[in-house]
Amino acid sequence: MIEIIDAHHHIWRQRDLPWLMGPMQPRIFGPYEAIRRDYLIDEFLSDLSGSGVTKSVYVQCNWANDRFEDEVAYVQEVADAHGFPHAIVGYADFLAQDVRPQLDRLTKYRSMRGLRMQLHWHENPLYRFASGPDLARNQTLQRNVGYLADYGWSFDLQVFATQMEGAAELVAHAPKVSFILQHAGMLEDLSPQGWARWRTGMQALAKHPNVVSKLSGLGTFIHRNDPEHIAAIVGETIEIFGPDRCMFGSNFPVEKLWTTYSELIGAYRRAIEPLGQAVARAVFHDTAARIYRLK
Repeated sequence: MIEIIDAHHHIWRQRDLPWLMGPMQPRIFGPYEAIRRDYLIDEFLSDLSGSGVTKSVYVQCNWANDRFEDEVAYVQEVADAHGFPHAIVGYADFLAQDVRPQLDRLTKYRSMRGLRMQLHWHENPLYRFASGPDLARNQTLQRNVGYLADYGWSFDLQVFATQMEGAAELVAHAPKVSFILQHAGMLEDLSPQGWARWRTGMQALAKHPNVVSKLSGLGTFIHRNDPEHIAAIVGETIEIFGPDRCMFGSNFPVEKLWTTYSELIGAYRRAIEPLGQAVARAVFHDTAARIYRLK
């Protein structure tokens, strides 16, 4: 049995997340009443019980921006008490004139490994998160992301296919920073044209050796756990990036809206294990262990 690293999950307290408070806000993953509550570490550990997961990486989940340190402090406290998660990806505002004072505040948390500021923008307002489509080309943001090399931290890159050309410019601007492409490039248009646009963008990003792809969140736009859909995206992504530049992530509890953890990881196993033991070990363990420096 391969030891598995879940390179993308969230734990949250409802009171800390603006989008869980007050009236229901439309979200990219559809109705979310079932997870509009506390999702704490004990439930996460129960969800992954028996899955073979031995380590995990927490990725920021949009606390109020001015509470970015509170989020990391809370997750570090959970990690110290429970042994999970083993690494933290926090948030900082990379559009600030100089992001380094924010980064300096996070250096005291031993599990810090990277940052995410979500850059995805879409013509469909429901899929829109960032303030504009071309933030990856913003010179202030590019300069600030480049500073991550001085901290030894990565940047979790979240963009749609239509933004990947600009994202490749950001990646090229910071060659000493490791970039983790979120959710295998967020393929939302399943038409032949959509697949072709996604494939072209993925190939452009894969030309840069400092980019790896996270195989996560693949049910986001179809609102179900579809093994064939997962196998198609996983297969192409591994072909484009190579297994040593791909990693598994559950995106729990969001995927819990339509599946269980065991069913989700089962779908990934069926997609990956026919490719061979070496590929499975890279995707389920080695890439995440290397990128997030997990011992």
